Amino acid sequence: MNESNPPPVLMPGGNAIQPRVVLWLITIVAVGLSLFQLYSAGIQPLGLFYQRGIHLALIMLLAFLMFPAFGPKRKRGVLGWGIDLVFFAGALITGGYLVLFLDEIVSRAGFWSDTDIMVACIATVTVLEASRRAVGLGMTIIGVLAIVYAFAGPRGELPWLGEWLPGILNHRGYTLDRVAGQLYLGQEGIFGLPLGVAATYIFIFVLFGAFLESTGAGKFFIDMAYAATGRQRGGPAKAAVLASAGMGSISGSAIANVVTTGAFTIPLMKKLGYQPKQAGGIEAAASTGGQIMPPLMGAGAFLIAEYTNTPYLDIVKISILPAIMYFATVYLFVHIIALKQGMQGMPRSELPQMRQVMKEGWHFLLPLAVLVWLLVMNLSPMRVGYYAVITMVAVAVIRYALWYFFVAPGQGQPVTLSRTKNVIWAGLTKLVEGLELGARNAVAVSMACAVAGIIVGVVGLTGLGLKFSSMMLAFSGGNLVLALVMVLLASLILGMGLPVTASYIVLIVLVGPALTSEFGVPLLIAHLVVFWYSQDSNVTPPIALAGFAGAAIAGSKPMETGFQAWKFAKGLYLIPLFMVFNPEIIVGGPVLVVAWNAVIAILALCAFAAALEGYLFTRMSWLPRLAISAAIFGVFYPSLLTEVIGVVVMIVAIGLNWRASKREAPAAPVAY
Repeated sequence: MNESNPPPVLMPGGNAIQPRVVLWLITIVAVGLSLFQLYSAGIQPLGLFYQRGIHLALIMLLAFLMFPAFGPKRKRGVLGWGIDLVFFAGALITGGYLVLFLDEIVSRAGFWSDTDIMVACIATVTVLEASRRAVGLGMTIIGVLAIVYAFAGPRGELPWLGEWLPGILNHRGYTLDRVAGQLYLGQEGIFGLPLGVAATYIFIFVLFGAFLESTGAGKFFIDMAYAATGRQRGGPAKAAVLASAGMGSISGSAIANVVTTGAFTIPLMKKLGYQPKQAGGIEAAASTGGQIMPPLMGAGAFLIAEYTNTPYLDIVKISILPAIMYFATVYLFVHIIALKQGMQGMPRSELPQMRQVMKEGWHFLLPLAVLVWLLVMNLSPMRVGYYAVITMVAVAVIRYALWYFFVAPGQGQPVTLSRTKNVIWAGLTKLVEGLELGARNAVAVSMACAVAGIIVGVVGLTGLGLKFSSMMLAFSGGNLVLALVMVLLASLILGMGLPVTASYIVLIVLVGPALTSEFGVPLLIAHLVVFWYSQDSNVTPPIALAGFAGAAIAGSKPMETGFQAWKFAKGLYLIPLFMVFNPEIIVGGPVLVVAWNAVIAILALCAFAAALEGYLFTRMSWLPRLAISAAIFGVFYPSLLTEVIGVVVMIVAIGLNWRASKREAPAAPVAY
């Protein structure tokens, strides 16, 4: 690694200009963190607080090194370094105090000493500052507001503030000692479940994704998608959908997915005839789908498994069909636009051949196969991730060794001592890059989970979750659809300032109890609905982060691209509704019932795409579009007769559109 070419960072601010010594420190801390995670995942598991304490300390050190106090475009200077040194010490104290004095802290069992409270205050401030740098100001503000809310009340540190709170939000208020102890020394605060999942399952799978990425798996998935769909109408756009589904298994970020696959797919979509805003929107919608695509699901699968006490493999299995439904909807949107604009596929000469793609990259499928096999064997997800990483490294080493010793000599590259030394050094460099990239990519999600722990701790302390349940019941009047609309709006607002993982955690703690206890939604479905709705901030203006990333690559206006992404990603809104009113596709049931629900759901989503675009086999008039829209509501209604009527209406409307296309003479392409 050198100063002019640091490893890629898939997070805001990671492109800061850093001095050489800082780059070396980042590498040392990041590699040390990754090695620690591998050790604790596969060699010697550690206790709960030991694991989380060391993980958080190293993550925060990495955050302070990667993200200067005054932003990436300004040098640290004397003041910046002074601030950083203070927070370096805070990071070490945060994790070190808990690890060194855990037995004494446990023995005090709630009767905290002055030192405990002082360290708790240091830890809370340090976590909030690390979050500000790595995640953004919005996350930190929400964390601060949560702490202030805990202080507001007649017995709290801010009794006057409690007088300004609406009656339903009033609580007794808590002292500094009680809040600090809850956030740092309890199991529902900073070191609670969100950080626990980030420090175990999430990190090891992010590391696995980093090794896949650094060894070229991204290009393999993209080439495979192009080979499969490139010759079809709108081939590059369909390749974007498939490649994003593939990248979803190795990427933990919709924005990272856009940047990775969009760099290839968006220019080709524009070349084929898609408008720039369409190309950016398609890529953003497809990349957002990568976050609901098993097995990784942007860390969501692990959190849902922990919160619902459901085996991780079960979460993966039930998420496959909804993910397929989502990508099928985006795929159909792409196909309809290609038909409307008379697009053709790409020439065979410009496309990779599937046989050649598989010949060069089949080894990327082996670690994924090992991962799935070990999950089926009911191994711990953390141990599965460990073996997946080891398999990825072993496969890469063996494949290169076979080429070096047996293929290269026949191509005029003999095996010599100097070349062997260079190859070994290059391999070690690639290994370090993978370890570093994995740690860098985990900083944002770990810090988001740490601050989410603060919010969860305050919710548990003040009973805010029950208050939100009462408010939802009052505002919705007991109507489940209105309650879901409220959840959707809340997720959109939270998503403007929080990353998806944090938005899901905060929202499920606040509204989850109401959905399950007051509205009767099964626990697992309630979590899936909130998780899916938490994705909408990526594609919904005014803050459509994935859409804006697509606009930057496509050279289009951000808001226009955001609205296109919002249109293409409508499955994010409809599929969760279908889960609620037709729960058999998630919780199971008779085979025929599950099959029926799957078929009508896919039919409804396809008909919805056609009605929205006003085109399927040919142009669609307003009457069948209105009929299809009404039929979709019928299909979503939990009544067999209503569902059958809705299906019949959709089939008739689609059939008439097909007949109309057959009667039409060949005409010029329809302008979009």
